[in-house]
Amino acid sequence: MPPHDDDERLLDTARRLSERLKPADLDATLSQITAAAVEVLPNVQFSSISIRHPDGSLTTVAPTDERLVRIDEEQYRLQEGPCYQASVEPGAIVSSDLGADERFPKYGPVAVSAGIRSQIGVRLFDTRRSNGALNLYSEKVGAFDDVEPLGALFAHQSAQAIAYAQEVGNLGEAMRTRTMIGQAVGIVMERYGLNDERAFAFLQRLSSHRNVKLRQVAQEIIDAGPGARDES
Repeated sequence: MPPHDDDERLLDTARRLSERLKPADLDATLSQITAAAVEVLPNVQFSSISIRHPDGSLTTVAPTDERLVRIDEEQYRLQEGPCYQASVEPGAIVSSDLGADERFPKYGPVAVSAGIRSQIGVRLFDTRRSNGALNLYSEKVGAFDDVEPLGALFAHQSAQAIAYAQEVGNLGEAMRTRTMIGQAVGIVMERYGLNDERAFAFLQRLSSHRNVKLRQVAQEIIDAGPGARDES
């Protein structure tokens, strides 16, 4: 394909992806990404996202087809395949013919028996607690021979959407925590006749003494109600 056509295809993909990925919470964003992969990227029939947790375990989220749950689980079990590789190593893993790919002697037959002939796994995000990889599947051999630039662009824009969703989620959680602590401070003020500064200090002492987060102490105060007294 001529360079000009490549540029046009990249621009068209970027435009269509930006239209598909709207601001949303994390779960909705992940579902938007896999749905958009099937709609926007050429020769992609199915898509999922693999999440690697702090303990090293892997789970599949937002699959566009339920058969992907089993296919992905086989890759996790065998520790083999583009999905698994992209989850444990940075970068993109491309297999244009799973039935003949010597890198995946155990997983290849599993994929082919499920009708999957080509696959890409590409790292989407890394955080302190987890990382994620985008999985793209095709029923056609050679489907992804020239799709790496598109896949890289897609992964980049998807990662930005995920970062936004995580930021919104963290902000929402921070606001909920702040509201909860404020409610607990009000209860302590009423319960013990303290001003807001001393009531907050009281919560901090409880948190430190019991070695639990301030949010947990606040929730317990709220659950107990205005009439209860803390004996800690």
